[in-house]
Amino acid sequence: MSGLATGAAAPRSAAVAEEVLRARAYLLRVAEPPAPHTGRFVEAVGAVEAAAAIRRGDVSREVAGETSGRRAADRADQDLAAARAVQARLLCPEDPAWPHWPFTSFALAQSEDLVPPLALWVRGVGDLAELCGRAVAVVGARAATGYGTHTAAELGAGLAAAGQTVVSGAALGIDGAAHRGALAAGGPTVAVLACGVDRPYPDSHTGLLGRIAAAGLVVSEYPPGAVPARHRFLVRNRLIAALCAGTVVVEAARRSGARRTASDAQRLGTVLMAVPGPVSSALSAGCHELIRSGALLVTRAEEVTEATGRLGIELAQEPDGPQRPTDVLDAGQARVHDALPPRAARTVAWLADEAGLTPDQVRSALTGLERRGMARFQDGRWQRRTPGEGAS
Repeated sequence: MSGLATGAAAPRSAAVAEEVLRARAYLLRVAEPPAPHTGRFVEAVGAVEAAAAIRRGDVSREVAGETSGRRAADRADQDLAAARAVQARLLCPEDPAWPHWPFTSFALAQSEDLVPPLALWVRGVGDLAELCGRAVAVVGARAATGYGTHTAAELGAGLAAAGQTVVSGAALGIDGAAHRGALAAGGPTVAVLACGVDRPYPDSHTGLLGRIAAAGLVVSEYPPGAVPARHRFLVRNRLIAALCAGTVVVEAARRSGARRTASDAQRLGTVLMAVPGPVSSALSAGCHELIRSGALLVTRAEEVTEATGRLGIELAQEPDGPQRPTDVLDAGQARVHDALPPRAARTVAWLADEAGLTPDQVRSALTGLERRGMARFQDGRWQRRTPGEGAS
């Protein structure tokens, strides 16, 4: 913890009673997420009563199965103190900053492994409900290619410039590049961890996590001190998908954590997008499968914003293509220009026959072409001229 850079902690809402905070902290310690039965029990009786019943062991068999192994581990006060030591706090569903609207997607999924968290530990300056009002997840491979990290950084920067919050998992590769892109553009970003918010993971991202906290939030449903584990990454991915209106997969193998996030996004009913890559790249094979299965193909931040933003307002502009001198010609000028030989010179009558126009139409077109430096008159005949070419 000593090397962990932090941003200023967001103030705790006075509306959340201390007993509720302590109950929620206890529940996060004893119930390994996603803990669907415990979550329903808490919804039914409230956090304080549920915590007391779990401590006594006076719960259903299903809830006991999720909590009995740790119910004696009452470290609520220690966990709250550990969070304060790194300028973090516990965000509860009773707090106005709780992302109620994004988490309604869990109810629509009707799945035992897709349930909302009991609470969240958050570190940083942001308000999670506000940050997730317009948020997009950018995820992908840890062992990303240069193409992948460049694309993720460009997407992160473009989304931030458009006022979107970039959400990812702070992992190496695509995640880190997306966070850095958003920060470089001066936008907020949210990192959802599979360990405690007091543990910089990976170690090489200690500085990055500090910068994220200073501009947005570092989030986890695991208590302070919790270590990362494979199953926790998979469970964590549902939160990344749920917090956002859409998920972009930049690079992913056929079997990967990013594919799991994509699956969660689909089941939660949010927009799933994927970036295509080289057909020979194993790290793009997962993206190509997602596109074949119905994911939206995207290549630019504007396309992502169009898919997840305000309907009919945030439309992607077509990128400017290469401009040619002939692009400005009207239909008649274009036909006459095509008929003009580049080396020989022809009469108006010949050009009229070749272009299928009347002589008057050809003369009018030639006047415009000559003004643009694209035709020249010589000895009673006309010849094509390249713009910028000196007169003979």
